[in-house]
This record gives sequence, structure tokens and C-alpha cells, in this order.
Amino acid sequence: MNDHGGTAGGTLGGTHGPGITLTAGPLLMRPWREEDVPALLKAYDDPAMRQWIRLPASTPEEAARWLELQDEGWESGTRFSFAVTDVARGGELVGNLVLKRLGPDTERAEVGYWTAAWARGRGVAPRALEALTDWAFTAFAAEGLVRLELLHQVDNVASCRVAEKAGYAFAELLGALPPEFPLDGHLHVRRAPLTPNGTVVTQCAPGVSPAGSSDSR
Repeated sequence: MNDHGGTAGGTLGGTHGPGITLTAGPLLMRPWREEDVPALLKAYDDPAMRQWIRLPASTPEEAARWLELQDEGWESGTRFSFAVTDVARGGELVGNLVLKRLGPDTERAEVGYWTAAWARGRGVAPRALEALTDWAFTAFAAEGLVRLELLHQVDNVASCRVAEKAGYAFAELLGALPPEFPLDGHLHVRRAPLTPNGTVVTQCAPGVSPAGSSDSR
């Protein structure tokens, strides 16, 4: 689980508009919907989740506001949040996935995620993160995106394993920033793939369905 905040600028449309869905095996990643509120509240009603998430939703009103923030992120191009669902289990909500643009620096962005308690141990996070990574490097290639960052506290061992499985190499030990981040953290980085001549690969990523299926964190 990893869901630090982030702000930024970005451009909507084409391969990164609000109708985008991503797939990875039985996983379907789509924008969050109003009907996801009960499952969202259930996911946040978990002590392990609350240990890592800065702004959990505890009431229907908080959950509704949380969904509004995700919609605003899509509209502004600053935060692209996906509900991770398992179509093999009837569309069960199993996690959250987010790409955060980091201000005017278009060369890098941050990824974040969490997995619902009932879905842990199924390999949800690494597969979903791989799909998000492929999409991000393709959708924002024209804007110069070449680096994705993943941050977690040093005691979040599960996130460290997810990062490694998804190809995010450990890059740096970050100092604590209390009270928001009371412990040191790990910075993991994954860079855009390169062609043999050293240019960034910009081909269409597999598993991306542009527009038209659902609605949005």
C-alpha cells in the first residue's frame, strides 16, 4: 500500500481521458464510481490500511468527498486514480491505483496504490502497477515522462516487495518528514523503456482501453 499525496499539471484527452480502463489478466482498472462507496468504506475499515493511508474515509460523507477529489484529479490532469476490480470475481473491488503528476516537472510522476484486506496475497498490486506503468509511459510520452517514482516508509515491507516485483528499483533512502511522514522512507524508480538507439519507446501499451466504459478517486 502506498498513497502519498501529490499535485501537478497535465493535459487530458486521447489516451489519458476520464474514460480510460486498464487490464491485467482478470484485473480491470477503471475510474471510481459513486456505487463504489460501500466497498471503499469497507476497505478503509481495516487497521492495516489505516496504518499507511493519510486520509482514510470513515463515513459515507467522507467517502463521497474522496470520490469528488478523484474526479477533480482527472479533470485537472493532476491525479489519475483507478478502482482495481477483479472481473473473475464479479467485478469485486480489490484495490486502488493512482498516478500523480508532480507540478511543472513533466519528466517524472509518482505512483501510489493500496490493496483491500480481502484481496491481499493474490498478487493484485504488482500486476495492477505493471499495467499503470505501461499506460503512463505511453500516455504521457509526448509530454516527456521518462521516470516514475514510488515512495513508502521503511517499515512498509509489503510495498517494498511490490516495488521490486513491478521493476521499481530502490534508488534512495529518504529522511523522515514528521508529522506527515514520521519515519524514513524508500524511493523506488522505474524509467521509461528505451529502443536500441537510446530513444524512449512510445508504442501503444497493451491492455489499455481508451474511453467509453466507466466513470472515476
